Amino acid sequence: MKQALQIGNRECVLYQMPETSQPQQPPKALMIQPMGAQERDGIDIEVDAICAMVEVPFAMAAFAIDDWEMELTPWHDPAVSKRQEVGEHVIDTLDYITDCLIPTLKERYGELPVVLGGYSLGGLFARWAVSMTDRFEAAASVSPSLWICHWRGFSEARPVYAKHVYLSLGDREEYSRNRAMATVGDNVRWEHEHLEQLLGPQHTMLEWNRGGHFADVPQRTAKGFAWCLKQVAGGR
Repeated sequence: MKQALQIGNRECVLYQMPETSQPQQPPKALMIQPMGAQERDGIDIEVDAICAMVEVPFAMAAFAIDDWEMELTPWHDPAVSKRQEVGEHVIDTLDYITDCLIPTLKERYGELPVVLGGYSLGGLFARWAVSMTDRFEAAASVSPSLWICHWRGFSEARPVYAKHVYLSLGDREEYSRNRAMATVGDNVRWEHEHLEQLLGPQHTMLEWNRGGHFADVPQRTAKGFAWCLKQVAGGR
């Protein structure tokens, strides 16, 4: 059940996946993901993988991102982009989700827990967003760009409003030749320990995947959403 439509000023793709054993059940959770060019090619694979991992009915909205750096980077870092305006527009993306996309989805599906997830800068955005608003029950932060400057200071200074946060990383990602990107392993380990203290060990997960940053992106993202779905809606 897939539908392409315009919500607000953005192109979206909606999926509604019924529970295998009880196809008439309504969704138990809403899942939201920014969709750049790399996600667009793999989103069907990702949704199929989620369905294979957990038997819980859900609705998912993937919304179009035109400028990955501009729309998802929470503050300026020259290692992310030399463009000075990068970091100034991420709040517009969050406002679109909270003020337009979520209300539209809730009119369609009802009051349901919302999971925000993404990959790479999308994973960074998901983790940042749950420290900026309480609109999300869980976040799937998959191979997140936590090598961005000042991450630990931000994370220590801000609350986490979500009840559940999933982190993952490829086991080759921290061996990057880029000095900034090479810090991602230590930062993700630190973030996981920090989240364990804030949320409790049962409410956060750090999963290591085989390979570098660009390996098995749909499958890795699916694992993050599936874990969050189990936390917020139950089921296998």
